[in-house]
Parts: sequence; C-alpha cells; structure tokens
Amino acid sequence: MPQQLKPMPQKARQRGITLIESLVAIVVAALGILGVVGVQMRTLSDTQTTVRRAQAIRLIEDLSERLKVHPNALNAVNPTAGGTQSYVGDTWASALTAPGTNCATGQCTPDQLAAYDLWAWRTLVRSSLPAGDGVVFLTQGEDGDAGNQRQLGVMLRWRENERDIADADDKKIHRDNIDAAQAKKTDGTFISGTGKTALDNGCGTAGFTCHLQYIPISARCAPDFWAGQTWHFCAGA
Repeated sequence: MPQQLKPMPQKARQRGITLIESLVAIVVAALGILGVVGVQMRTLSDTQTTVRRAQAIRLIEDLSERLKVHPNALNAVNPTAGGTQSYVGDTWASALTAPGTNCATGQCTPDQLAAYDLWAWRTLVRSSLPAGDGVVFLTQGEDGDAGNQRQLGVMLRWRENERDIADADDKKIHRDNIDAAQAKKTDGTFISGTGKTALDNGCGTAGFTCHLQYIPISARCAPDFWAGQTWHFCAGA
C-alpha cells in the first residue's frame, strides 16, 4: 500500500513587524519635524535680531540728523563748554521727564533745543525697541572741558532674544551673544567696548542686547576757543 505522507508542521508566523516599523517611522519623522522647527525658530530669532539692529542704526542716524540741524551742536555737546543743556546722557534712565519747552511747536534757544532733542530721541527709542533705551556719551579722551569734542558715542539696548552659551569653549565655536557694544576676547568672553567707566558693564542689565556706534558732531556755527573767549563762525554769515 502506498505510504501516506504526513504534513510537515508549520512554524508559528511572526507577528507585529509592521507595527514596529510604523513606530520607527513615526519616531524618525518626529525627529525630522523637530529639527525643521528648531531651524525655523533659530532663523526667526536671527531675523528679529537683524530687524532690531537695523532699527537701532536708523535711530542713531535720527540723532545724528538732529545734531546736524542744531545751529550750535558743537557747543551744546557739553554744558561745561558754554551751554546749560547737553546732548550727553550717559546713564540708563528709569523715567524720562519732558522738557518745559516744546520745540516742535514753538521757537527754542539752542540749549532748549538740545534738551528737547535728547528727550524726543530717547522717547522714540523706547517706543521703537522692546524695552529699549539709549545713552549718549563723550568718547574717551574727549570728556574734559577742552572744547574740542568732535565725536559722540551712542549705545542702544533692547530685550535680547538670543540664547546664551555659558561654556567658554563653546563660545569659540558657535556664534552667540552677538553684541555690537562689546569686544570678544580670545577666551570667548566679552568686555565693554565703550571705554567709559559709567558704561563699563555694557548694557547695564543682563538680558539685553546692545548696539554701539560713534557719530561725528557737526554744526553750522563752529566755536573757536581763543584768547579766553568763545568765538562762533557760522557758514554763510
């Protein structure tokens, strides 16, 4: 009689492979999405920083134009050089006091115009930058009563949106704390670039980004300190 063949036993089928592959795909996709979101957020932060710096430059240009239209800006830079009001305000102010005379609607003396310009400009800074403020100071070597001040330093600050890298070695590799008010040392740390004792701490308060720029002082009437007197020479006069 023919011998009947017995069916071979079948091995148990492996199950769950498709589910595991799906989970792995989800994890990989999630990591990719997180990476894209991180790049997008960093790009947005850099874009905001660029916009703020562009605003800061325009604000400094505004102050420079105010100095140019002042009939005696050279003499109004420092009160000790002959004026009573100054464009210099080298401390971060918690509150701004409006001057008694509104030079936008009426006539002003040169001293009143200097006080009004500084108040109007700092008010504009505060309204244009987040938690913004600005200081104006005489550059190093020109802060005495020599009558030769020809340059002003202007520092603006606003609330920062850049991540701080605490490790000094990482600071040498990664671009961080882009601060135009500070100079970067070889060890990766920063020091103030103003050279002024009142502003040696840079922004003055942690959590702010600063921008430092120097502007020349020009005026239609240039003072000349000669023979113990101040003589003014005005173009076209």
